[in-house]
Formats: sequence, C-alpha cells, structure tokens
Amino acid sequence: MRVLLKASMDTEKANEAIRNGTLGKLIQESMEQIKPEAAYFTTDHGKRTAYVVFDMQDSWQMPVISELFFLQLDAEISYTPVMNMEDVQKGLSQLGR
Repeated sequence: MRVLLKASMDTEKANEAIRNGTLGKLIQESMEQIKPEAAYFTTDHGKRTAYVVFDMQDSWQMPVISELFFLQLDAEISYTPVMNMEDVQKGLSQLGR
C-alpha cells in the first residue's frame, strides 16, 4: 500500500544532529531503507519535517521505519494511506458496479 510518512523532528535533537554531523547520514540511511517513491523536506509548525511517499508491504514495517526517527530525532510520526492519479481512477471505475 502506498503511504505518506510524515516525520516532524524535535528541534533540539535535529540541531544536535546537525552540529555533530549525523543528520544527513540519518536521513540517507532512512531513505535507503524506505526506498521512497518521493521524499520532500520542509518545515511544519516550526519543525523540520520530512514527507516520504513509499510502498509499505506490510504493517510490521512501521516500527522498523519509525524507530530511527523516534530514537535519534525524537520525531512525531504519522502514516497516511495515499493514492496517485492512477489509483484514484481505478477506484472511481469500481463505483456503482
């Protein structure tokens, strides 16, 4: 299932990771593990935030993916199922059948 992972990082933990040079490595390791379709980095409510779209094969992957963000960056994590245009069209074609 295609999901959107939102990871909002604690400012102090992220600042420390920048100071000690580990933030880039943490993000790179996460992206290698997740293999995202797309990844965007911005701020949300004043926190460094990553939005990552990827294919989650099974729900057991959630703790594996989340723990790096939790342990290293004290991040707030959410997962949301999402669709691309092809998925929407496929779903709409099934309505009323």
